[in-house]
Amino acid sequence: MIEMLREIIFWGNNLLDYSISAGIIFIGMLVVKVVESVALKKLKGLAEKTTNTIDDFLIGIIRKIALPLAYFGVVYISINSLTLDSFIKKGFDILAIFVLVLATARFTTAIFKYVLELYWLKRGRSDALKRSLNGILVVVKVVVWGLALVLFLDNMGFKISAVIAGLGIGGVAVALAAQAILGDLFSYFAILFDRPFEIGDFIIIGDYLGAVEHVGIKTTRIRSLGGEQLVFSNTDLTNSRVRNYKRMEKRRVVFKIGVTYQTKLEELKAIPEIIKKVINNIKDTTFDRAHFLSYGDFALIFEIVYYVMGADYNKYMDVQQEINFAIKKEFEVKGIDFAYPTQTLYINKS
Repeated sequence: MIEMLREIIFWGNNLLDYSISAGIIFIGMLVVKVVESVALKKLKGLAEKTTNTIDDFLIGIIRKIALPLAYFGVVYISINSLTLDSFIKKGFDILAIFVLVLATARFTTAIFKYVLELYWLKRGRSDALKRSLNGILVVVKVVVWGLALVLFLDNMGFKISAVIAGLGIGGVAVALAAQAILGDLFSYFAILFDRPFEIGDFIIIGDYLGAVEHVGIKTTRIRSLGGEQLVFSNTDLTNSRVRNYKRMEKRRVVFKIGVTYQTKLEELKAIPEIIKKVINNIKDTTFDRAHFLSYGDFALIFEIVYYVMGADYNKYMDVQQEINFAIKKEFEVKGIDFAYPTQTLYINKS
């Protein structure tokens, strides 16, 4: 029977060769199918019982990349077991290289996507951060697929070295011409990963202040208190001293009051204790100090320092207003007068 199969030849192969090739496809496909339906299913069940995401990622890689690659590998081995025309064999080799490069590129981008997703989950699932990371992922995909194309063409026999050298020279010229843009791009990465501020934070840069609305690849936009939008290049922000009030745990407040020179010494000594009592009776405040600071032109000046627990400016103003009302009330009870600009004229009758 085997001899009969060997005697029947067409397209350069006998029936036994075709039977072996078919057997390789059948057994290989069966093995891959068993792995897909049994082993992968069992792994998926185990992954559902864990809290981490690495096992889900690996199962996804196996299902989307490894299994299709395995099916193609079975077909490639089966076809290569036959004696083929050189043109056809070269075509299958080119297809194999294409599939391998495609799988490598998909695997690389999947790893980058997974890493960026882990970073997003670690940073609190911010929608703004997700948009920024999606922008980075687009850049990564362009680079990876560009390298994959170069690798494929190199394996096809194209002279890639001369092209890369030309691109290198052109890249230097482009970099010199667009160094400001590249500087803003790297500053964008610094802002994204170092996080000196985030969308919604209230920041001050020099004489400008406002809430961060958008962090882009080249510019960051801030909404000022006056309502207009301020646009800064990312390089300007990373090179500046940025004060971030959103992350202020407590606000230190310093203010002064003045009383008249006619105030008695006993009343002056009582003022620091009065102010301390007033501040301690107000919620979310911590008293620091109150001192008779100096003799002014028309007032005896006291300096008071306290802390407001929190960064909200409106809350600080509400607390300060309540303190002012309470001090006014206590001074009226004690008969202490606030000072205001006065001038005394002395007239000599002679």
